[in-house]
Amino acid sequence: DSTTDPGMQSSPQQPNSQPPRQGSSAVKIILIIVAVIVCLGIAVVGVVGYGFYRVSKAVHKDLTTGKVTIDTPNGTISAISDAKLTEADLGTAIYPGAEQAKGSAKLNFGAGPMVTGVFLTSDPKEKVIAFYKEQLGSGATDMESGDSALLMVTKANSESINITISQRASQFDGKTHITILHSTPNSK
Repeated sequence: DSTTDPGMQSSPQQPNSQPPRQGSSAVKIILIIVAVIVCLGIAVVGVVGYGFYRVSKAVHKDLTTGKVTIDTPNGTISAISDAKLTEADLGTAIYPGAEQAKGSAKLNFGAGPMVTGVFLTSDPKEKVIAFYKEQLGSGATDMESGDSALLMVTKANSESINITISQRASQFDGKTHITILHSTPNSK
């Protein structure tokens, strides 16, 4: 016989009020961090995409001539790569018999046009150096070092001509490599 005291009736157990579990707050923090990273990633993609959009609107290429034009806040820059160059473009004579090679370009900056001509010849470096020293005259500066030479002249109107001449057995099938850089300031 078991009797129970009415004051001692069993009541359903009350849940203990415990602080929230550590696991659920850690998950919330991780989710917040992931959300912030995703939002930052979306912002970066948007900024980069806008940058590409702006560049695509500023750069234009003529498919028939190969001329590239870039519009900038300070003016337009245009370039023609591997264009057939003349002596007028280069400000000096093209070495007799030299063939134009890849890497030649005409650039037009706000400050003035710049032309780079690249040529190859079978003649020895010394003969090419002598030719260009005569072409540039006594006002030219020349520096020779090993297998290359640099000839420079600046004219009264700030027009400049720089010619690099090099010959290495391991490059260009041993041919002499000539690079002419001609820059002319815009007259204001």
